[in-house]
Amino acid sequence: MCNSKRLLKFRRYRRACFVLLFAVALVSGCRTQGFFTPAANYYYVNPNADLRMVGRVAVVELNNDSSRPRVSSDITEELFKALQKKQIFGLSIVRQDDPSWRSLQLDADSTYTDEQISSIRETLKCDAVLIGSVTEFRAYPHMAVGLRLRLLDLRNGRLIWALEQIWDISDRPTEARIKRYYKSEKSSDSAASQQRLAALSPLEFIRFVCFEVAETM
Repeated sequence: MCNSKRLLKFRRYRRACFVLLFAVALVSGCRTQGFFTPAANYYYVNPNADLRMVGRVAVVELNNDSSRPRVSSDITEELFKALQKKQIFGLSIVRQDDPSWRSLQLDADSTYTDEQISSIRETLKCDAVLIGSVTEFRAYPHMAVGLRLRLLDLRNGRLIWALEQIWDISDRPTEARIKRYYKSEKSSDSAASQQRLAALSPLEFIRFVCFEVAETM
């Protein structure tokens, strides 16, 4: 009986240690800026890739699968600005109507052959390309943005980073992150008013979304 009790205690102790180690690993794996932690449920970073080793990235204007005209142009512009602030790599924007991109005759959502990847690198003069689509957009009062993005290394054809997510302002977690975002990014005097503006202004909401995207890199 005594041996059984000691075995039971040992198993409980081992289980407690495992839970503690898992919690430590989870916390150490979180990436924060100040006290802001972005949504991290739907993105991927290649563990064998180092973003700092990518010299220059071409941000191709996103495809627009939503019903709102020009929203892909606005989101591409704000995403470019958000990534610039991170200062991870050099950046350039390539519009969908840019002759250099159009000459490649590529769809941003397609998979590419080695020959096409080589052509993209040579034509756009970059080491990686950020491509994707605006999958959804809704304006006030039910504001929402959906994105599907991927960062492709043109030196070896590997996927460096990818993200697919929908931000819905009616979701409580999204609302809470917007509040933290404005507290960390804006002065205390303007944070509250900016937060209210994000619920009304598509551009402000897009800026928040692009900030969260950039924070996953």
